[in-house]
Amino acid sequence: MSGRDLVITVAGPHGSGRSTQARFIADAYDLRYVSAGMVFRERAEELGLSLEEMSRKATMDQGFDNYLDARTKEESRRGGVVIDATLSGWMAEDPDLRIHLSCPLEERVRRIAEREGRDLDEVDRETRFREENELRRFRDLYGVDLEDLSVYDLVVNTGLFDADSVARILKNVIDEYLNYR
Repeated sequence: MSGRDLVITVAGPHGSGRSTQARFIADAYDLRYVSAGMVFRERAEELGLSLEEMSRKATMDQGFDNYLDARTKEESRRGGVVIDATLSGWMAEDPDLRIHLSCPLEERVRRIAEREGRDLDEVDRETRFREENELRRFRDLYGVDLEDLSVYDLVVNTGLFDADSVARILKNVIDEYLNYR
């Protein structure tokens, strides 16, 4: 198998480094990069909603989740892609590797606040709301428990390493996977 045929999913909570690492993998292996978070943010901006308001709207409108899920499945069927999405490990069809990035909440909130130039307390409240909402929504809609990591091939706590170290860890795992196949 060549690296260009890979389908890799990268999931994890907000601020875990999911997008950073998914982009790194896409660049390193010349894969397309698809981000559900970007689609979510773009839709919130189009509607003039905050992320918290968009989360509430998504709770009441299953059509948005259906759109994201269909896109994830379609992209995975095309191959040669890194899918960056909370449910990518469940929604992608037959991915080669399912990666989950974890990180303690306090560190994730700090990262988000720093990245967005926002108040820590505000980011903490918003992040907790979004994650509780997603936990409930995905359990109700799909029977998926986001806290059950058994679907993943690899789980990395990004709070233990800087972004470059995490990238090296992921590259080593992917290279070993390609050598084994």
